[in-house]
Amino acid sequence: MTPPRNSNAVRDIAHVLHPYTDHRAHAKNGPLVIARGEGVRVYDDQGKEYIEAVAGLWCASLGFDNKRLVEAAHAQMLKLPFYHSFTAKSHEPLIDLSEMLIERSPCPMSKVFYANSGSEANDTAIKMIWYANNAMGRPEKKKIISRLKAYHGITIASGSLTGLPANHKMFDLPVSDRFIHVSTPHHYHGAKPGESEEDYATRLAEELEQTILREGPDTVAAFFAEPVMGAGGVMIPPATYFDKVQAVLRKYDVMFVADEVICGFGRTGNYWGCQTYSITPDIITCAKALSASFLPISAIIINDRVFQALADGSQTIGTWGHGFTYSGHPVPAAVAVETLKIYDEMDIVGHIRRTGPHLQKRLRERFADHPLVGEVRGIGLVGAIELVADKAAHKNFDPSLKIGPRMIKAGEAEGVILRGLANDTVAFSPPLIMTEAEIDEMVERTGRALDALTVQLRRESIALV
Repeated sequence: MTPPRNSNAVRDIAHVLHPYTDHRAHAKNGPLVIARGEGVRVYDDQGKEYIEAVAGLWCASLGFDNKRLVEAAHAQMLKLPFYHSFTAKSHEPLIDLSEMLIERSPCPMSKVFYANSGSEANDTAIKMIWYANNAMGRPEKKKIISRLKAYHGITIASGSLTGLPANHKMFDLPVSDRFIHVSTPHHYHGAKPGESEEDYATRLAEELEQTILREGPDTVAAFFAEPVMGAGGVMIPPATYFDKVQAVLRKYDVMFVADEVICGFGRTGNYWGCQTYSITPDIITCAKALSASFLPISAIIINDRVFQALADGSQTIGTWGHGFTYSGHPVPAAVAVETLKIYDEMDIVGHIRRTGPHLQKRLRERFADHPLVGEVRGIGLVGAIELVADKAAHKNFDPSLKIGPRMIKAGEAEGVILRGLANDTVAFSPPLIMTEAEIDEMVERTGRALDALTVQLRRESIALV
């Protein structure tokens, strides 16, 4: 039996288990209970309607009521509700999905392995890299570099890659000194006065190279990166950043793992974020929009060099000793196949190339000059506004003021569900099906919420510069 919305049981669950929230407020009032969805909108258990500005968790790409995906799941449940992919077994949805992903990859790829989440996909990629280097006779080449403020998951290994303090503190992460973090590529906060994006990118690439040299090139195995950093604050890479980073990685034979969990399937205006930033990865991880998040599934797509190393190692010891019961589960795989078909039919990339510029234009028109907004950033159908106390100095509010959480609550009052990130950043990553008219309505509701928050802060005599 489900306890009432405001019962102690629900409040306790909200307080302990809901991540990235103001737990004290939720412990007092209970969580916002979402009852149903339709298109880009969801409705709470009191019947109130909200525009979902972040597609749930960056993931409900086709909205909240796609009948074709429901029918695909139902049909597969009737035909083959479960089978595994161990010991040379397979099934049609897994085979079809693998072929579709290889065909759609941004560069030549060889094989696909499946898991259940982005965290598991990145965890698996780490194990593949370590396994491959052992098979290639490079047992010391195991260290992995990611970036501060990166988000790559929350398992022990992928959580060690993640570069956010809240995902490390009290979890004893990173788990070992094999995980190394370099600077966040965010020009707004990281550049020196007068430093161009290109010069800033050069400095970051030099930092990466010096890190590899300090650790020893024979010990550094891979570099993980999101094309656009998501949960860390929707950071857009500075111009020429990935060109310069890849040159360093090639110089020292360091693998590139592209975390496309948020960026994949059109979000940035190309099918893959790798295509937006001319990245040629050795491994791609994806999830979320892979099945429009109707069912859990993730994929690790590897090139032939990685695969041949895994195959050689497996022949040596007699097995590839890794897998999950639900790797390539036929029902999520069937839903993912149908999802990719829908993307093709609706020309998902063409749609985002039309609607994405409109989102970026409207965000800048409405918020760039707002007294609380320091930076508006984004590309395609992902963006953010960063709320600051001092626009000229790029100075954030004291975290104790909880400006970001207050903005999220103001948004809910106006009928828009937003995503609050570090540095009081408010993220936008709506369902990929969102129309220009829906974008306008989302921005307008957000604007009303921000204006209401501004009035509150002035009443409280909180200085805005």
